[in-house]
Amino acid sequence: MAEPESLEARVAALESQVEELTNTLRATAQDAAAARVLAGGADRDVAQFRSEIRDFRTATTSSFNALREDFGDLRGKVDSGFTEMRGKLDGVAAGQQTVVDLLTRLTGPDTDQPG
Repeated sequence: MAEPESLEARVAALESQVEELTNTLRATAQDAAAARVLAGGADRDVAQFRSEIRDFRTATTSSFNALREDFGDLRGKVDSGFTEMRGKLDGVAAGQQTVVDLLTRLTGPDTDQPG
C-alpha cells in the first residue's frame, strides 16, 4: 500500500492539475463564446453587404434602363431632325437648280466651254 505522504502529494498534484484544466476549460469556453459573437457579427455584416450590393445593383440597373430610354428618345429626335433638315436641303437644292436654269436661259448657252 502507498504511504500517506506519497498519497497526499499525488492528490495535491491531481488537484493542481484539475484546477489548471478548469481554468483552461473556462478560458476555452470564453473564447468559444467570443468566437460565436464574432461569427454572428460577421454573418450580419455579410448579410448587410449583400443587401447593399443588391440595392446598388437595382439602382444601377434602373439608371441604365432610364438612360437607355433617354437615348432612344434622343435618337428618335435626332433622326427626325435629320429627316427634316434633309427635306429643307432638298428644297434649297431644287431652288438653286431653278435659279441656275433661269440664269442659263437668260445668258444663253455657255460659250466658255469647248464643244
